This record gives sequence, structure tokens and C-alpha cells, in this order.
Amino acid sequence: MSYQNFSLKQLQEIDAGHHLHPFTDHKELRAVGSRMIVRADGPYIYDSEGNEILDGMAGLWCVNAGYGRTELAEAAYEQMKELPYYNSFFKCSTPTPVLLSKKLAEIAPANMNQVFYGSSGSEANDTALRVVRRYWALEGKPRKNRIISRKMAYHGSTIAGASLGGMSHMHEQLGGAVPNIVHVMPPYSFELAEPGESEHDFGIRAARAVEDAILEAGAENVAAFIGEPIMGAGGVKIPPESYWPEIQRICRKYDVLLMLDEVITGYGRTGEWFAAQAMGIEADTITTAKALTSGYQPLSALFIGDRIARTLIDKGGEFFHGYTYSGHPVACAVALKNLEIIEREGLVDRVRSDTGPYFRKTLMERLSGHPIVGQVRTVGLLGAIEIVADKETRERFQPSGSAAVKVRDHAIAQGLMMRATDDTMILSPPLIWTRETIDIAAARIERALDLAAADLGRM
Repeated sequence: MSYQNFSLKQLQEIDAGHHLHPFTDHKELRAVGSRMIVRADGPYIYDSEGNEILDGMAGLWCVNAGYGRTELAEAAYEQMKELPYYNSFFKCSTPTPVLLSKKLAEIAPANMNQVFYGSSGSEANDTALRVVRRYWALEGKPRKNRIISRKMAYHGSTIAGASLGGMSHMHEQLGGAVPNIVHVMPPYSFELAEPGESEHDFGIRAARAVEDAILEAGAENVAAFIGEPIMGAGGVKIPPESYWPEIQRICRKYDVLLMLDEVITGYGRTGEWFAAQAMGIEADTITTAKALTSGYQPLSALFIGDRIARTLIDKGGEFFHGYTYSGHPVACAVALKNLEIIEREGLVDRVRSDTGPYFRKTLMERLSGHPIVGQVRTVGLLGAIEIVADKETRERFQPSGSAAVKVRDHAIAQGLMMRATDDTMILSPPLIWTRETIDIAAARIERALDLAAADLGRM
């Protein structure tokens, strides 16, 4: 059945009648109807009405290699013909996850040599929680099971993932979070720094909120700290340079494991394969997904550091955990080809030495002075634009988040897909963007800001 046999209105009616969307007010959506994205190529997506939209979010932080990659489709097809599926249970394996594990160990930080597969970042973070608590139990410290996370963090939407995350609106709908997870302040200096406080000092203070939580619980009861190197879905919150070194000092001092969530930052976005390498972070687990396959297939990979792996293997016996699709042979075949493309085309190096610096320079120069922009910040090909009513006081428009939605809607109308998170506009484009693409995006953002500012009475 081809969608081309249906009108947009018919597709919207079917969508409204049967399809529940993630993170959606369904009553609101059904009043206006879904935008139907029907095809994509390179850095662009196209809707059912023929509108070309530059994708500033790489799908959902994931299409690093861009759209229309025939090689990825062929890799899936060839694997499906040979072996479409077999599980990794019962002492069985298949070649593609074996070869992918070898490749990931080659590009990952040096202490990461074991990989556990799932189908999403949420699943991978569930696994990480299980692994960390199991590790301490095997080491004879079962009470050492508290996890420290951060407010505004996002670690997935399963019950465990949402519990690890620090988004209060998600917690309100859980009806009971996973116990023994606490949340401390995030390293978000734009809103949380005190008057006159330097970035360095703020970073130290934010890190020491983790130490305070350890001391409050007792180090003998704290298993791990979990954090995104750069907080993504919470608004691309980039920590001061002082933050992660202090976090590492604290974790080592109290023998607390460090769980790193690189579901967004992994596979080249920061100009290294992983943000851990770009930012000098030594973790015990690293959660990855999304760009592992450039979103062409669902796949996650949890890297497990040598310290934990040795204990799990030598002392653990059977690990009662896993998924039907762990190490799915088709998804792993696509991941192998995707990593080959990223490597062959030098996309990671390009982000580090060319497009990342140009992205930063262009957004800073063209957007920082805008009357409703309070701050522009970037790392690699990750960017955030703070929307404010007053540049000096950083006062926000009311109701909260309403101004950013206006900017987002104008941006899409101008042909650029952006995301609004609270009062922050965020960008996470495919790594195939060039300087020319960045210029196009910046011009469309400027126009969207102008139109939103006019709506808000600021132009």
C-alpha cells in the first residue's frame, strides 16, 4: 500500500484515528494534523506538500551521515537476504555484532572493550543501571546502589530511563520512579550562575553539588554518577571547562562509578568519535545509540569499562538481562557500513577542524546581537540559542517557552527544522553539513528570529 494513494487529509485522519505519538499533546495534534515527512536526501527532508526543509536536528540527533545513503540500504538488504535475524541468547552469535564490537572497541576510549547491544538509548541506560548495581553487589557492596543524576537531564523515557533523567514533568507521569536515584543542579550557568561568578567557579560549584549528594548519602551507599557530557534534550547545556575534571576528581575520591550518556554526542558530533575523548572524560560505562546507524536502523551499544567487565565476567555467573533484538544482525550490518562512511569521508575530522569552528563563528557573529537572543553556544555541530525578553536581565517571555515555539514555527516555515526546548532553540545537524549549508541555516534562523521578535513586539 503506497501513501501516494492517499491525500494529506486522509493520512492525517488515519494518523489521528490510530497513531499515538511520543511526547505529544494528542488533542492539540489532532486539531491541526501531523506534518507528513515523505522523503529525504542529503541534508534535506521533504513533506507531502513538496516543501524542502533543511534538517537542523539530524532527524532526532541521529542522522549523522545524512539521508539517502544507498550503501546503508544495500547493507541492510544484503544482510536480510543472508540472515535477517537470529538472537544472541543460548551461547549463539552472528557475524555482524561480532565485527561491530571489534570496530567499536577500536574507536572507543582505551578502557572500553566490551559492548552490550539494545535497540535504543533508553534500553541502553536501563542496562547501564542494571550493570552498575550488579557490579557493586558482586563486589560485596550491595548497599552501594544510589545513583546521582542531574535536574533537566534526559536519559530516556522507559521507567528506568525517565527515573535516571531529571525532567520533573516526566517524573510526574511515572506513578512511581525507580528508587534510590537523586538529582542535583545541572551545569547551566546561563540561568544558575550567581552575579559576578566566573564560568570556572560556577563549574566547580555545580560539580560539588555531586559531592554534597555523596556526602549526604554516605559514599558507601553511592554506586555512580550519570551525566551527558553536554546535556542535549535539556537544551544543549555545555558545562564550563572546570566541571568534568572536578566531577572525575570527586568520583575517584569516593570510589563512585562514572556513567556517561553519549546517546547524542557519540559518533562524531563533538569533533571526536566520542565526547569522552573530546572533553577528557574517563568513564566506567558509555551509553551510545542514535548516530551509531545514523538512524537507519534502531540500535544501541553500551560500552562497559574493563573494571566492571572483569567483575561481571569473573564473578557474575549468568546475567539475567537482555533483549530479543540485542545485536540484531541487520542493525549491526548497517552500523558497520555507517561507521565506514563516516570514517571514509572524514566527517569527524571535518567537524573538528572545519565545520564545527565555522558553525560556532557563524552563529555567534550573526545571531548573538539579535534583540531576543540572550546567548549562543556551540560545541562541534551542537548549538543552542537562548531566547530572552531582555538581554541585560535575561528575563524570559511569558508564558515560559512560548517565544521559542514562535521561533521554531517561523524557522520551519522558512525551511529549517529546529527544536524548541523550554526557552532554548537547539540545533544538531547532520555531519555532512558544509559551510554553505551553515550559511543557509544561519540566514533562515535570522529571519525566524526577526519574525518572532515582531510577533512579540520586540522589532
